[in-house]
Amino acid sequence: MPGGQMKTTLFYGPWQCRRQFVNQCQMECAKESHTLMGCIWLADIKLDWVGSLIVLPVPVKAGSRYGIYHCCCNYPTLPKAVKEVERKRWEKIRDSFRDGWSKKFGEWPVDGGISWPGHHIRDLWHGGNPVDPNNIIPVQPSIHDEFTRAYPACYAGQAPWNTVGPDLPYSDN
Repeated sequence: MPGGQMKTTLFYGPWQCRRQFVNQCQMECAKESHTLMGCIWLADIKLDWVGSLIVLPVPVKAGSRYGIYHCCCNYPTLPKAVKEVERKRWEKIRDSFRDGWSKKFGEWPVDGGISWPGHHIRDLWHGGNPVDPNNIIPVQPSIHDEFTRAYPACYAGQAPWNTVGPDLPYSDN
């Protein structure tokens, strides 16, 4: 970047949602005439910039965060056959999606020669769009398994996903 360097760090949950996310989820669910059952904070993108101002040679540090969370509204579930059709839609575009993602953000993460799964933030079973780039993030396989285990409890309104968590549930030092 002109005048400095950008560093991106991705922290993975799952964590309980902070108050702001829960409030957003309540509004999102209500807007669609649904009830909020829970909220899962999936990941946190931390962006840090270090450099100097172009006009004044003054050293500057800046940063921001972007939380990726999922609202578990009481969405109806899709029949298994329909969900499988949606999964096949994802499988058909998966490689081209990863290529497109790599062009924007760097190589799609790989572990031991195997690509990380693409996690659908709004899951396919509850009507998530299988090919929407804003609904898919790369996730380590072990973390993806944790997400998969947490979603049913979130949709069932079970702890800890039905309560508010801390503003920042991890240390990034």
